[in-house]
Amino acid sequence: MQLLRKTLAPLLAVSILLLLMAGYCNIILGETVKDLTIIKLPDPDRNGSVPLETTLHKRRSVRSFQETPLSLQAVSQLLWAVQGISDRRGYRTAPSAGALYPLETYVIADDVTDLKKGIYLYKPADHSLVLTREGDYLRMLSRAALRQDAVMLAPAVFVIAGIPSRTTGKYGERGIRYMYMESGHAAQNISLQAVALDLGSVTIGAFTDDEVARIIKLEKSASPLYIIPVGKAR
Repeated sequence: MQLLRKTLAPLLAVSILLLLMAGYCNIILGETVKDLTIIKLPDPDRNGSVPLETTLHKRRSVRSFQETPLSLQAVSQLLWAVQGISDRRGYRTAPSAGALYPLETYVIADDVTDLKKGIYLYKPADHSLVLTREGDYLRMLSRAALRQDAVMLAPAVFVIAGIPSRTTGKYGERGIRYMYMESGHAAQNISLQAVALDLGSVTIGAFTDDEVARIIKLEKSASPLYIIPVGKAR
């Protein structure tokens, strides 16, 4: 029996690892990915020079953007603002009921330095991006957002999605409200961070949920909550 346990233990460990890897791919895409492209983002600036009061005063909805690329450093900063880790215990920049973090953040990159055109999932734990779909998706996303030009014209568009089960498991139906509240916190964070970077943004809620979910390839339990184009204001 002791020999059997010693023989099976390594096999069991490998099996668990393979299952976890498969699950990781499914969470990202809703389907298995053969080769993951992971981009480690530059460290965010945690000591900015623009006062909070200035960002509050200057924040406006911007729907027209210059044809100027967005730097990878700016994308890193915006992602950290929306859902980045800000505490060694794993707490994030936006408050979350029970620290359950039901949100997932995607970047649709069109004109970002050092990034291929495509859809990326942000992984807060190691401040990285995972390429989930390569290609030009802004025109499709614009159609899903009732043909709003801002979506098609921005160098990068951020999509915030929510997975209700992460909060309803603890809080029941009220957990859905907490998820929506958290998405508002996150959207305000990215809007203010954009101002601090001398960029413009607009928060969009008018879109066809199923179409956005199909483009992003969200898992079935997830729902898109916000579309946020960001770029240099025209």
